[in-house]
Amino acid sequence: MHSVERIGRYRLERRLGSGAFGTVWLAHDDELEAPVAVKVLADNWSHRLDVRERFLSEARMLRRANSDRIVQVYDIGELPDGRPYFVMEYADGGTLADLVADGPLPVSEALRLTALAARGAAALHAAGIVHRDIKPSNVLLCASPDGPAGASRVLLADLGLAKSLAQASGLTQAAGSAGYRPPEQAEPGEGIDARADVYSLGAVGYHLVTGTVPGEPGRVVRPDRLRPDVAPAVRRALMRALAPDRRRRWPGAEAFAQELERLVASGHRPRRRRTAAVLTAAVTAVAAAVGVTASLVNRHSPAADLRVADTTGRVVAEVPDGWGRQLRDSGWDPKALGLPAGHEPGLAVADRLTRWQDLEADVNGVFVGLSEHGDLTAAVTALTHPTCHYDGSRAYDGARWRGRVRTWSGCPGGGSMTEAALAPAQGSAQTRVYVQIRQSGGASATDRVLGSVRVGS
Repeated sequence: MHSVERIGRYRLERRLGSGAFGTVWLAHDDELEAPVAVKVLADNWSHRLDVRERFLSEARMLRRANSDRIVQVYDIGELPDGRPYFVMEYADGGTLADLVADGPLPVSEALRLTALAARGAAALHAAGIVHRDIKPSNVLLCASPDGPAGASRVLLADLGLAKSLAQASGLTQAAGSAGYRPPEQAEPGEGIDARADVYSLGAVGYHLVTGTVPGEPGRVVRPDRLRPDVAPAVRRALMRALAPDRRRRWPGAEAFAQELERLVASGHRPRRRRTAAVLTAAVTAVAAAVGVTASLVNRHSPAADLRVADTTGRVVAEVPDGWGRQLRDSGWDPKALGLPAGHEPGLAVADRLTRWQDLEADVNGVFVGLSEHGDLTAAVTALTHPTCHYDGSRAYDGARWRGRVRTWSGCPGGGSMTEAALAPAQGSAQTRVYVQIRQSGGASATDRVLGSVRVGS
């Protein structure tokens, strides 16, 4: 294909991309003096009649949809070597994947673009077609020559995996891209309907809002844990679209689009906070363990560090003596981090434990919580502290524990925040420990504290 310079009246200029079955080229229509996109079946599939038919079926379905929200097909033909091609409108604004490559979008813009993609899916569904592979790289932007970027048209493209709804309701093959496909598309044999595309649209919206591809169905971290300014209504809309049980999703792409448009119009304001600091999931987790009361630590050690333990005696840590003024040792609920709910051993100790939730307060202390269920590492990786400066993460490899340590500095109170998800250096992989450390001043006791943590059986 590299040696071909023209296809009929279309002069090839450069390759736009390649997929499993074909290559898309930017070309110029010399008759109409306009740019177009030309999709050509890959040479290695030219002998497969079933693949050839699927390729041509994509062009037919694009024509059948007949919507300005779907990429338009202008022409179809065959190369001298017998490979089919079809000519489409060229979207010159790139894709949603290009937009999100630099990080999450403003929430309103993310919702607006997702709603437009959902309108495109609704047009497909009205034509009796389910896409089965909606993802950011398959949502194109066609820039408006006279308006700002925000006025771009949004077009659904790449119907290579699409099926008619009548066929999709029966036995189907597994299809779709990881992170965007619903559970009913992950295994062959399950019939699907338009709600499969609703899940994919929810995943697209989630990615645009958070900058992160969602996890496996049923294990998606709530978007407000990745981005605290996400309003509850936005979280509910996205998580409903991502429900593993399709009966709990939005009934169709049209309904999902309407809700996203309503949220954009309403401003989707997050709840007002009582403090200037954003109380992230990590702080909330500690608050769940600390409660509203605290007791004076009355255990003293002749050493420089103070040894503390929870009420079960399973969780033990050592902290600088000056930190040990108040202790809460009654455990915690990992649900605060999005993990399976339950009462687990844990403790919080600090010089001003009652101010732990306030990032503007000058606090020195440690929270240690045991978690033996769920993906603690992913939960801790998802935590953010927007009012602090993120310094990055590093590997921790101690005598007892290994894991990742993430640090923020310049918090409103002048201190730092450390988050760690630890697993035993040797032994059971089920035992996990979540550690949060707050410190003021320049000195760091992080490694000293992490090295002191012990968990008994």
